[in-house]
Amino acid sequence: MGIVTSLLPFSIRCEPDGDVLCAHLAKGNRQIDELREQPPTSVLFHGPQGYVSPSWYATKREHGRVVPTWNFVVVQVWGTPTIRDDVQWLREQIEELTNAAEKGFRMPWKVADAPEDFIQAQMKGIVGLEIPVSRIEGKRKLSQNQPDRNQAGVIAGLRETGQEALADAVAEGRRQPDDFSLAK
Repeated sequence: MGIVTSLLPFSIRCEPDGDVLCAHLAKGNRQIDELREQPPTSVLFHGPQGYVSPSWYATKREHGRVVPTWNFVVVQVWGTPTIRDDVQWLREQIEELTNAAEKGFRMPWKVADAPEDFIQAQMKGIVGLEIPVSRIEGKRKLSQNQPDRNQAGVIAGLRETGQEALADAVAEGRRQPDDFSLAK
């Protein structure tokens, strides 16, 4: 089949044996049969990202030898997937995911707010996905290669264009390594 991707929200469970990513997919998803074979699997999480204009660099005015770039934060997690058909596991996963997503709402919706027979019918159309984390790698490209005066310009430019999360990441990234890896 080749590489197949899906955009899924994940929750993470911190277990005594290690962290486990949890999600669910519609039973009609063509990835399920392949995932049942437990191939090595990766999950990509991205943080803030965005365009960096060379006009934000102080060195543009000094010598003009500047080009645009893209700043980003990304983490890739690997593990061996397991498809979960267990109704109790699915219920816990959808409640966990829903509770996390609804957390900031004034009146958070809960799975129990819907009729139980409706929830049970909906759960018949999904399967669970569990991926014990075996390796984590991340990368930050946050103008670390630029002198302080250019980084300050990037932070100001990002804030001016409403990209607060990326501006904060650039400010914080000055004190962080570019790459990191965690293995079990």
